[in-house]
Amino acid sequence: MRPFLVHQTDRTSLATVLLGEHDPEIVELEARLRAAQLAADVAALDALIAEDLLFTGPDGSLGTKEQDLAAHASGAVRFREHVPEELRVHRVGANVALTSLRARLMVEVAGIAVRGTYRYTRVWAREGGEPWRVVGGHVSAVPDNPGTQ
Repeated sequence: MRPFLVHQTDRTSLATVLLGEHDPEIVELEARLRAAQLAADVAALDALIAEDLLFTGPDGSLGTKEQDLAAHASGAVRFREHVPEELRVHRVGANVALTSLRARLMVEVAGIAVRGTYRYTRVWAREGGEPWRVVGGHVSAVPDNPGTQ
């Protein structure tokens, strides 16, 4: 597997919106995931996502790792803009972390531009000396009403 490098500005953009305790390890993982989404880097996404991923999309449907990678590989999904607004990290022991990321996105889905603010909740885990991977998550649209964010 080739090493995946994250530009310092990717880390910095997430670190500047971090609320709560500083967790450079998990911020780095979120930066890698963001960079891989923007670049449609399927190899990097493959390394960051667990085989048995459980992810709920904004429409309530469950998605798999295979579906996610195929969407990026085919160009059916293209992240064009990804501006982090808020990141929170909560460690649950040494091998599990929860993240909540609010970001302004512009994503092309099947050639149609979708813009909005979304909140991702992700579960990162590592087992038996394996690297961190996303094992679960959810994404929801954030309403335009600032009082509900």
